[in-house]
Amino acid sequence: MHTKRSNRWVVVVIFFFFMLLHQTDKLLIGPLKSQISADFDITNTQFGLVVTGALIVSTILYPIWGYLYDRYARAKLLALASFIWGATTWLSAIVRTYPAFVGARASTGIDDSSYPGLYTLIADYFAPKMRGKIYGLLQLAQPIGYLVGMVLALMIAPGLGWRNIFYITGGLGIVVAIAIFFGVNELPRGKAEPEFKDIEDMPQFRFSWAEAREVFKKRTMWFVFLQGFAGVFPWNVVTYFFFDYLEKERGYDGDAILFTMAPVILVLAAGYFIGGMLGDALFKRTNKGRIIVSSAGVLLGAIFLFVAIQTPIESRNTFFVFMLLTAIFMPLSSPNVISTVYDVTVPEVRSTAQAVEYFIENGGAAFAPLLAGVIADATNLQTAILSICITAWLLCFCFYLGALFFIDNDILTLRKQMQVRAEQAG
Repeated sequence: MHTKRSNRWVVVVIFFFFMLLHQTDKLLIGPLKSQISADFDITNTQFGLVVTGALIVSTILYPIWGYLYDRYARAKLLALASFIWGATTWLSAIVRTYPAFVGARASTGIDDSSYPGLYTLIADYFAPKMRGKIYGLLQLAQPIGYLVGMVLALMIAPGLGWRNIFYITGGLGIVVAIAIFFGVNELPRGKAEPEFKDIEDMPQFRFSWAEAREVFKKRTMWFVFLQGFAGVFPWNVVTYFFFDYLEKERGYDGDAILFTMAPVILVLAAGYFIGGMLGDALFKRTNKGRIIVSSAGVLLGAIFLFVAIQTPIESRNTFFVFMLLTAIFMPLSSPNVISTVYDVTVPEVRSTAQAVEYFIENGGAAFAPLLAGVIADATNLQTAILSICITAWLLCFCFYLGALFFIDNDILTLRKQMQVRAEQAG
């Protein structure tokens, strides 16, 4: 087992590039909105439907992926997900009509729900006290992937064409699938729990419906589910409509968008790691640490986004500063929410628990792009972005406050369960 554990940083690197390239492919459609909309001659609402289709598919499949990850080898399933990513992206580039494009983009949602297996496998490589930093490090890939997609859309796609960009990113999905298949080892579930650090003969924990049902009895998870429902609304709205907002309502050209958003996205990327690091540090002092960091992040993110959007159009430097401040706080909660799920659930149902959380997230957020498109067509993009984001983040803040009351007891219960299992194994 020592040999398999020793390659954990290789696994982190492979998973980082999986997330980087997958997020580039997934989020590329946002920066390409103008080109795709012009090609198919569609409205904001019709474009919102394109994005919503993929989100609906991924939402439906989250519980299925979660169950499969808890029953079978996660590494091989992740390789399959990467292959599906490549194939469905190629399909999106091939089709020539709007209805077919909606269907093709919807099929890309199949692999979008594959992340629970990645995060739970990482949880078996790294102890709880390190997970926030590792998840933050991996999640750096998401905004950097968005930045890469932005560069491809603004600098490469005008000459190469958006379809050829999809051919490239789809091909990279196949390459990553091969790397995961041959480069990532499976580990016993729960291997990195501190209670098992001195146990050589690691017991095999298998999926149990009884333990899966226990997830819904943990009150911390109630509030994690609630914040998940509200929390992804802003991300989907900003991801798919913010570039259009800068261009059409703030008068930015391609270069201005790039030089404004590139630093913002880099700061956003740093926010993931900072959030995970702060969460781990505070978690060592109090079980409430990750929740405290998360609640501060959503509240300050909402405040600074509101101020940024309200900044006069001619005050570009002021707008830029407030967007940087928004970016540093927006992602603080993300690595801490994932870590919190694993802090209160047993190893053999963690993929299922994470998948249910994502299912609930996407259950609401799947309609965020469509809702934003409807509001934008009725009013403007500024109103759509501001109303959805601020409302969602204020709700998340309230839900995190609720979680603070129950996190201590739920973590203590898990640690007692792990101790009993370790004693039985020893």
